Amino acid sequence: MLSDHLPRISLGFFPTPLEELPRLTRALGGPRLFIKRDDQTGLAGGGNKTRKLEFTVAEALRQGVDTLITVGGVQSNHCRQTAAAAARCGLRCIVVLRGRAPSEWNGNLLLDHLLGAQVVFSGDRTREAVAEAIAKEEEAAGHRPLVIPVGASNEIGAVGFVAAIEELNSQLNECKLGVDRVVFASSSFGTQAGLCVGAKAIGFKSQLAAIAIDCSRAELQAGVAAIAAPTLRRLGLKMSLEPEEVVAYDGYLGAGYAIMGEPEQEAISLMACSEGILLDPVYTGRAMAGLIDLIRKGEFGKDETIVFWHTGGSTALFAYADQLVTGSGVTGM
Repeated sequence: MLSDHLPRISLGFFPTPLEELPRLTRALGGPRLFIKRDDQTGLAGGGNKTRKLEFTVAEALRQGVDTLITVGGVQSNHCRQTAAAAARCGLRCIVVLRGRAPSEWNGNLLLDHLLGAQVVFSGDRTREAVAEAIAKEEEAAGHRPLVIPVGASNEIGAVGFVAAIEELNSQLNECKLGVDRVVFASSSFGTQAGLCVGAKAIGFKSQLAAIAIDCSRAELQAGVAAIAAPTLRRLGLKMSLEPEEVVAYDGYLGAGYAIMGEPEQEAISLMACSEGILLDPVYTGRAMAGLIDLIRKGEFGKDETIVFWHTGGSTALFAYADQLVTGSGVTGM
């Protein structure tokens, strides 16, 4: 594999399953749909960030780090998995979350606490500024902290998805399955950067189609290319990735990040009722909503074969219970 020479620690169950979605395919009238189950990576509820953390935590251990500091939203899947990785490896963990503490601690926020992370809210300051201030305090106290960016989205974490596209390619070759597109949620750019770098390096021809979660197409393209450049250097690959090579759909931003609307509600319900698979309200729910819309509009053909990359996060569903139950047909006895 392209990353075999880099430090890596085992944190998840790989390869994750590649499964067909026959009932969802029938419900939408085609195309033929498959799902890559990164919700099954196994680290405290699973999720795609486990792939990034295998490389990030390995590098931290190599440097003698004893404290992981990272940032995210209140229901951050990345913070939950970072806290779990720290617990697994005997490291301290501090997570800095946007804004102020909510009245109820549930979903990923509850799991951060159970996993032993120190939870700090940024208030009116940026998460990054608070994280850097905490890192200085930790150093002054004699600790060796590492600040991990949001989503572990840098050239270290992105390598996890270089390995991931190699994994998917092997699965497709093994079952002799040709795929037209791979569809996934993209937000902090690292997952997509790794996929694009790996795909270009191994000659993976299927389109990598991102559903933007919280930014414009141009912002996403620039962000992915910016992480791809140092990722290529880290891997020792003599090639480049230009912004125009990055495929993204930005028509599904809704009311903003982590604000669930009717498209996400429909996507979550449809997947759950047709396939018994749980999506999350922020990333995979929005990405699936985008995929469903692109199918219905005919932009993705009925005769295509598509893999949806499930990046995990169903633990956040519990923080959205009121919105998900409303109008769901729940009745009293």
